[in-house]
Amino acid sequence: MTLLSDLRAWVNEALMEFVRSENNYLAQIGSELEPVASAMERFLLESGKRLRPTFAYVGLLGTGAKPTPELLKACASLELVHVCALIHDDVMDASDTRRGAPSIHRAFETMHKDLKLKGSAEQFGISAAILLGDLALVWSAKMLHQSGLSSDVLVRALAMYDEMRVELMAGQYLDVYEQALGSESVERSLKVARYKSGKYTIERPLHFGAALGSINPNELYEVYSSYGLPLGEAFQLRDDVLGIFGDPSETGKPAGDDLREGKRTVLLAKTMELASSQEKTLISASLGVTTLSNEKVEEIRAIIKNSGALAEVENLITNLTNQSLNALKSAAIDSEAIEILQTLANLVTNRKI
Repeated sequence: MTLLSDLRAWVNEALMEFVRSENNYLAQIGSELEPVASAMERFLLESGKRLRPTFAYVGLLGTGAKPTPELLKACASLELVHVCALIHDDVMDASDTRRGAPSIHRAFETMHKDLKLKGSAEQFGISAAILLGDLALVWSAKMLHQSGLSSDVLVRALAMYDEMRVELMAGQYLDVYEQALGSESVERSLKVARYKSGKYTIERPLHFGAALGSINPNELYEVYSSYGLPLGEAFQLRDDVLGIFGDPSETGKPAGDDLREGKRTVLLAKTMELASSQEKTLISASLGVTTLSNEKVEEIRAIIKNSGALAEVENLITNLTNQSLNALKSAAIDSEAIEILQTLANLVTNRKI
């Protein structure tokens, strides 16, 4: 755990140095960008588990390579891809909060009102959040390019970096489409879980780290996929459970927020398979209702538990985690990395990192 705690501190330091330098550049453009700089710095530095940089770093260790400041900066750049995803995700889900604070689009909507600006405050907030998310994605690439990596290492890493970003955007669209479709398919919901979260959280960062550390990472790619794909799905399934049953003081979002956002998760798809006709009707009428009461959330929680859907998803999380751990028996991974990956598998599925 000491290494993971130290790694998070190193990543935070690298991100702080980069973002504050970039914010100085924004200040030179104009004082109007001060709220942008402040929001980006606060959103990035005040919290976050740093999972993507962590898995990239461990993917690097698995090659037997020794970390350098340049490699660490490259790994840290992946956190900015995550920031882009979170800011845009909150816009698409119309989320009011993130990590216990107003989401970016709500914060800029409030700013518009406070300054008595012209036009729609809501549209101003949405527009600002889209641009801040885009800026985070640009910053991620800039931090990677300026990390100090040699050109050959950078070229190897870019292939995985680009793949990760494409898959993330595809997964985000699948998520939006499934909500519009009103899907009740476990298989389709698992596909969203894989592409929206699982691959870009674990598998691709591991591949990215392998590309940073080895001139021939292909064997490790296969092992890391066998570990990362099931674990990534388990990670998203845990997120789905927390989205309905999580403690707001820990998740930073109101209880049952996934219900109000109409999320078509595996947990809800499984519930619709097992619930009675009357219960299905109640759930269908409640999904996507932004004013859904806490009492109604509790009623749906009871249905999910009593139907057996929650137990089935918990079993699926356990099975996927075990499948992931079994993949670590490969001799291709450096022993130091194997031990850390075993720890991470348990941490991310219990969400205690």
